[in-house]
This record gives sequence, C-alpha cells and structure tokens, in this order.
Amino acid sequence: MNRHVILTCAVTGAGDTAGRSEHVPVTPQQIADSAIDAARAGASIVHIHVRDPQTTLGSRKTEYYAEVQRLIAASDVDPVINMTAGMGGDYVIDPQNPMQHVEGTDLVSQATRLEHVEALRPEICTLDCGTLNFGEGSSTYISTPDMMREGAARIRELGVKPELECFDTGNVWFANVMYQEGLLDDPPFYQICQGIPYGAPADGALLEAEVAMLPKTAEFTAFAISRNQFEWVARSVLAGGHVRVGLEDNLYLSKGVKATNAQLVQRAGEIIDSLGARVATPDETRELLGLRPH
Repeated sequence: MNRHVILTCAVTGAGDTAGRSEHVPVTPQQIADSAIDAARAGASIVHIHVRDPQTTLGSRKTEYYAEVQRLIAASDVDPVINMTAGMGGDYVIDPQNPMQHVEGTDLVSQATRLEHVEALRPEICTLDCGTLNFGEGSSTYISTPDMMREGAARIRELGVKPELECFDTGNVWFANVMYQEGLLDDPPFYQICQGIPYGAPADGALLEAEVAMLPKTAEFTAFAISRNQFEWVARSVLAGGHVRVGLEDNLYLSKGVKATNAQLVQRAGEIIDSLGARVATPDETRELLGLRPH
C-alpha cells in the first residue's frame, strides 16, 4: 500500500464530451479555472489537454496551452503541470481502401506532437507507449517504437519528465525496454490506463499483473474510466500506486449526478484518507518524481 499519494486531475481530455456535461471545460480560461479549482481541492498534478473553443474538440495549438499555463501560474495555487503530448496520433482508415485515411485523422510526427512541450517546458508531459485500436469503427492511435524512442530522448533533453501512458501490457513491456536502454531517468513514471476500448480492461488481476512488470524504481498511477474511476482510486493506492481522477475519464460523481473536477478530486481525497494514506502536496510530488527545480 502507498501512504503518500500523488493525486492527478485530468481536467478535460480530447474526447467529444463537452456536449454531455456542462462542467467539461473548453476554452483556455475555463480549462485553467477548472484546473485551479481542482488544485484548491487537493490535486497534486493537473493533466492538461486543450480544445478548440469553436468546435470544442481537442487541439494541438501551442497558444492555447500557453494561456492555460499562464493563468495557472498567476493563481494562488502551484500544482505540477502535466501537458499531454499524445495529440497527433489519430489515424482513421477507410476500411475499403486502407491506404486512404478519412475524416478524424490527425497523424503527425513525434517532433510535431512535442512542439508545445518544446515551447513551454512543463514539468511533465505524456508519452503514449504503443499503438491501439481506439474504440469501435476504424479509429487507431499510432505510436511506433521509433516514435517512442525519439520522443523519450527529446523529452529528456528538454528537462521534462515523461509520464509513460500504458494502455495494455505490451505498452508496459516497451516502456520497460526504453528504461533498460537508458532513455528514461529514475524514477520512471508509469500511467496504467484501464477500461479504454480496446486496451486493457478494468480488471484488478490485470492491474496486479502490470504492476508486477514495473521496474523496482518506478512510480506509477493507475486509473480506470467511467463508473470504475473511484474503485481504481482505492485499487491503485492498495497496489502501491498513485491515483488519477477527472472529467477526461469520468463525468459523474454518482449515478446521474454530473461532477466538476474539484468534486472528483475531493471525493478521491476522501477515499485516500479513508485508507489511512494522505495526498502529496505539489512540492512533495516534485520530490517524489525527481522533477527539475521549479
């Protein structure tokens, strides 16, 4: 069991969820405000995606990330900022002509995926550790071994900590390979993602198996989406890990009751406290993860 728990809030994500809940933040101001509220409620880390204010869908624009970063820095809280670097991996094929991509594709190089990280140098950014059939239809997420090695090397050069997004056991395997190759500094920081179609299901035995694969020096967070979110707060702490909640992964506080990010963070904090653990402060989080001087 982990008694010193990093609590991440994944503030908005990139999914088509803004129309499903009025609490999903869209504009840079809304995203920053929600992140600030989450930090005030106890979040150690705020995980940031940005969205196009017109379409409400996920965006890669550096100026949106910069505005969110500026607004959080100007607030009365100082959470660790973790920016996604996963945007730009979407490839939707035409099933009848697989060499042809169709609407919804946003596939760019690893260097392009890191442009905002290059410009803004957040303390943490994500590195997606494998290719995935992403839900139904013909949508895939592309992250090849060459892309991952390039990304890990560049993120390290920038002085940023990679959060290793692992959607299945093979992703953990490859992250371990990068660690063995010396591309990742201690402690490597793994994010075990469960319940996302079609990666690893939200299954406790699979969580235990993935945790058993990790290097001895690793820190890890585990989360599951939707109704399993709060269960995985407890499971991850009991497995020795940290936790993640937020509107990227789940829109509800309880059945039929839509949540804010701050409410999700508060509930997660209560679960952590009930287990006899406590939430790490942002500065304690920086020390635990070996982040560069802030």
